[in-house]
Amino acid sequence: MAILHPVAATAVALSLALSVGAATAQSTAQTPDKATKPAKKVAAKPAAKPAVYTPPPASPEQVEAAGRVYYGEYKCELNQNVNIVANAQYPSYVDVQHLKTSYLMKPVVSSTGAVRLEDVKGETLMVQIANKSMLLNVKTGHRVVDDCESPSQQEWNANRAAQSANAASPGSSMFAAPTK
Repeated sequence: MAILHPVAATAVALSLALSVGAATAQSTAQTPDKATKPAKKVAAKPAAKPAVYTPPPASPEQVEAAGRVYYGEYKCELNQNVNIVANAQYPSYVDVQHLKTSYLMKPVVSSTGAVRLEDVKGETLMVQIANKSMLLNVKTGHRVVDDCESPSQQEWNANRAAQSANAASPGSSMFAAPTK
């Protein structure tokens, strides 16, 4: 076997690389290239109209829960408002409005006695307890708005505060002697 000069060895390597590259180019030139074919035009499909959701008729439990909902304008934290009204189209369903979004919700009484307003799309939940309400995004697990009070809840809180103030006034103790 003969030993080649470094320059000759480089020339042989370059020659070999060029011949492999040329063979590859020739073989691809023989097969039709997809890029050279004109692309078929795909007709654009019209956008599908969003399906209109029709909730099922209210059960007797839902009718009872709808009677326990606190309706009206809620004052919430950070000067936000929530408005809850009975839905005009679907009996025993409610519309919850927060900022520019409106939700169709189904009232449900929970095992604790709290009223849950469940978004029919499964995105949000409004929980109403005696003294406050909160709107939650169940998909992200975050509160949308908290410390909301309807007019009924504001009245309940005022009565509770008055009772607490009376109980805390001087001379009023559960251990005090009864007055005649």
